[in-house]
Amino acid sequence: MNVRRSAAVLAAAVAIGTATPAVAASPSPTPSLPSGLYGSGDPTYDGVWRQSFALIALHRVDVAPAAAAVDWLAGQQCANGAFPAFRADPAKACDAKLMVDTNSTAAAAQALSAVGGHGTAVTKAVTWLKSVQNKDGGWGYAPGGASDANSTSVVIGALATQDTPVSKIRVGAHSPYDALLKLSLPCADGGAFAYQPDKKGKLKANADATAAAVVAAHGTGPLTARAGATAESSCADASHLTPARAAANGASFLAEAVAKDGYLESVLPGAENQPDYGNTADAVVALAVQGGTGAARKPLTWLERNSAKWAQQNGPAAWAQLILAAEAAGADPRDFGGTDLVKRLTATGPAPETTSRATADSGTSADSDDSGSSVWWVVGAGLAAGAGIGFLLSGRNKRKRP
Repeated sequence: MNVRRSAAVLAAAVAIGTATPAVAASPSPTPSLPSGLYGSGDPTYDGVWRQSFALIALHRVDVAPAAAAVDWLAGQQCANGAFPAFRADPAKACDAKLMVDTNSTAAAAQALSAVGGHGTAVTKAVTWLKSVQNKDGGWGYAPGGASDANSTSVVIGALATQDTPVSKIRVGAHSPYDALLKLSLPCADGGAFAYQPDKKGKLKANADATAAAVVAAHGTGPLTARAGATAESSCADASHLTPARAAANGASFLAEAVAKDGYLESVLPGAENQPDYGNTADAVVALAVQGGTGAARKPLTWLERNSAKWAQQNGPAAWAQLILAAEAAGADPRDFGGTDLVKRLTATGPAPETTSRATADSGTSADSDDSGSSVWWVVGAGLAAGAGIGFLLSGRNKRKRP
């Protein structure tokens, strides 16, 4: 789920040849910013992504966003249920030239599910995602693209908003979990998940993909990820690999990766290794989901001490990632190393309706249909073919995002 989404989307496009033309050209001029949008940066490549994560994070801390923020996100949806990374003129119908993607659609589905009153939009988004599910059970960033761990994971988060178990959403005999398990490495290679097989069909450990897949293997996503029971996250090979076993193996890889310094390192080609704040935040969530708050304590403490400047530079998606990490791992998002993450996030967009969701809901169910109030509420894609960035499309960099 990382925050460098522009680079991530471009990298994803390179990886998915058919998608390249849709994102290769630099937008000109930069689109004007809608009043309901979070963040002041160019939304061309991450508008829907950052908006969705902002709303999900606010939901997790019981803050009701401005109706304008919710309405902007809902207005980005195409008639077929899919979402693009951004469209400047929502009044204009989506056409074949507009690139829609699984990551933006899955993130938006979770956000609109959280705010309530958008049941039809959520159902349409999930229906579209099912319609582009690959034969191996997974998803790529672009419809028809080869399945990757990050995209499959963020879609699982969206599927979890529905009544049908994720394991039952199949293409032939293959479920989303089958696609994830194909990307799980044996313990001899660390037990991590790969983003995708390389050109030679080999799997390479990817921390970003691993953090996303550990959470998804539990059948959850950023909207619902919670700390699990205290459990040892050890790696063990099995003749019949299950999602639970693969999640434990992946968590073992992450625990070892942060054991020394408390953070994951970025591995962007040609760049000097340095702390990867977004992927570290995602790792906190994954470790907490797998092994409880204690399992995430070291990287969480490191983020509390070091992440404020990074988030300030990267905007709403980064603040949202930190809120999700803090909330999942048992920290106080309003006093995170002395920083009020909630205040910082809300300052990047329209003033929230209330600071208490209970007040804003006024009895309205989050699962109600479009007739309800819309007061509430991780390229591309969390794709990081090797460059950690954050829960994908984490901002998510996924082969990469901002």
